[in-house]
Amino acid sequence: MRKNFLRSLSLAFILAISMSGQALGAAPSNELSKAKRDAKANGYAFFVSHDEIVARAQKEGSLSVVANLENRTIKAFIDSFKKKYPFINDIYIEPTTGTEAAQRIVLGLQAKTLKADAIHILVAFREEYTPHLWKVDLLGMAKHGVLDIPPPMIDQKNRNAVAIQHHFQPTAYNSKLVSPNLLPRTWEDFLRPELKGKKFALDIRPKDVAALVPVWGLEKTLVYARKLAGQEPIWVRGSRALVAMTAGEIPMVVGPNFGAIKRLAEKDPQGVLGYVIPEPVPVRFGGVQGLVAGARNPHVGLLWLEWLASPEAQKMMDQLEFSSSVYVRDSLTERELRGKKLSLVDWEHYHDVEEWEKEVAKAYGFPEADRKK
Repeated sequence: MRKNFLRSLSLAFILAISMSGQALGAAPSNELSKAKRDAKANGYAFFVSHDEIVARAQKEGSLSVVANLENRTIKAFIDSFKKKYPFINDIYIEPTTGTEAAQRIVLGLQAKTLKADAIHILVAFREEYTPHLWKVDLLGMAKHGVLDIPPPMIDQKNRNAVAIQHHFQPTAYNSKLVSPNLLPRTWEDFLRPELKGKKFALDIRPKDVAALVPVWGLEKTLVYARKLAGQEPIWVRGSRALVAMTAGEIPMVVGPNFGAIKRLAEKDPQGVLGYVIPEPVPVRFGGVQGLVAGARNPHVGLLWLEWLASPEAQKMMDQLEFSSSVYVRDSLTERELRGKKLSLVDWEHYHDVEEWEKEVAKAYGFPEADRKK
């Protein structure tokens, strides 16, 4: 009960927790020395000074990254990061997305043929990445003010990966087809009799409903999923449903990513696209990055991870990808979710999401093979 309560607290409290671990300066030297000894005893690298990290990075001078970022974001990031650290002569960022790309990254790590310093980590393959990541105590350094990263952004178990974004699931609707009184304000609203019979589209991959487990628990979520399927929704797969909705073919679409809605709104000449955010709001990690063990430029990589968590980088992601971290105050994501009850899929449940999705999809009535089409 207490764990579920903590995950359903307001965003203001979550931000207070995230900010509390960030020191204005580095912790006293005796605390840092102890933190370094503890990290070393557990096999982790630890630096007691940000200046030391910068000095080591100056000797490296370059960076290679594999990231789940759009091309326009990549260019802006390279320009901005080099401006902050002019001694970095060369930065290469390779865009990646999807399961097949993640599998290639894992194979490259295993064969030691992947020439990258920082890499994107897909949730479903986290355990396969772990043996190949640099064991550097990002969490300890963030808590002691050596790295300026909100500690909740960092993997609380493995301590060496950072989630630079959060995804959350609104409900999109066509304002010409849906009257305001039918708009759902809570997830229970989808079970109203007025919304039965092809009144909304539901993705057969249940990333939205599965992310309600932190607040509701698995049993309640599965009961809800069965009732939701009983509403006879329009079953869809992927973002094409949003385009069909703006064309007037579908009234509402449940659970697309917020970023997908905002990107489509830029191409909506009729201005029919609207969205509401039913509560509790499912919130999931995105853009997880870690540093490769034995990388050529690990210290530039540390500065890169820190910079990704900065207000500057988060603002750029807001403008270019409509996606940022809920732990960064005044980011677009934080503003959209401010004051709302959240169902936060945190690091504790990071590895459980895929299993939750399988269980919810079964409750919908779809076998796994159908969901992968």
